[in-house]
Amino acid sequence: MKNYFRLIITAFAIAFLFNIFAVSETKAQNPTNEILNRMNEHQKALTSLKANVAMDKYNAQLDEHEPWEGSTKYVKSTANEMYVRLDWSKPQQESLSVVKKQYVIYRPRLNQAIYGNVDDAQKKGTESSSIFDFLKMSKDELKENYKVVYQGKEEVKGGIETWHLELTPKSAKSYKSADIWVDGNGMVLQMKITSNNSDTTTVLLSGLKKNENINVKSEIQISLPKGVTMVKG
Repeated sequence: MKNYFRLIITAFAIAFLFNIFAVSETKAQNPTNEILNRMNEHQKALTSLKANVAMDKYNAQLDEHEPWEGSTKYVKSTANEMYVRLDWSKPQQESLSVVKKQYVIYRPRLNQAIYGNVDDAQKKGTESSSIFDFLKMSKDELKENYKVVYQGKEEVKGGIETWHLELTPKSAKSYKSADIWVDGNGMVLQMKITSNNSDTTTVLLSGLKKNENINVKSEIQISLPKGVTMVKG
């Protein structure tokens, strides 16, 4: 079970991509001001999203990359709840569903499902707590706790031009920084979390389908087959 938090962390990161910086104003200098305003308008207009997702976990000590590929679905909800589905297809099949505050991780190869509460996951002192910090902060808390620096225009995979912002926490956390890459519509396409030990987790979204109807019961929740072993997370 030592690696099952990988799915939880990535789901939180994806939810962060959809919700980041719902701000209405900022005192930062342009172009940061323009970027944050576009992100705000995009966040208000986004009600759901389907996308391909790629994750790369880099181990700095071993200089090794662990790539994952899959898809995700997201439905907008309140600040304290999530509706997100993550289905990995490579290098192996694993699925995660988060509905309100309950998560289920399904591992077909093990005929196993891990379930729990996202608040309990936060209390375990894992890297997921860092992502929770972003999700639960108001705009004023974000501006108070993070230094935002514009790093310039950069292309993400697929040749899409984006603005690159670096967010550095003003107080000690389990990570050094969070970088985001924002397209011209204000959509965050990529995020990278750099841990204090220089390990990184990078999440990239592509093939976006916005504001389509998504049925939470049939498309977000996981329908487990009979005989699955249930494990409390």
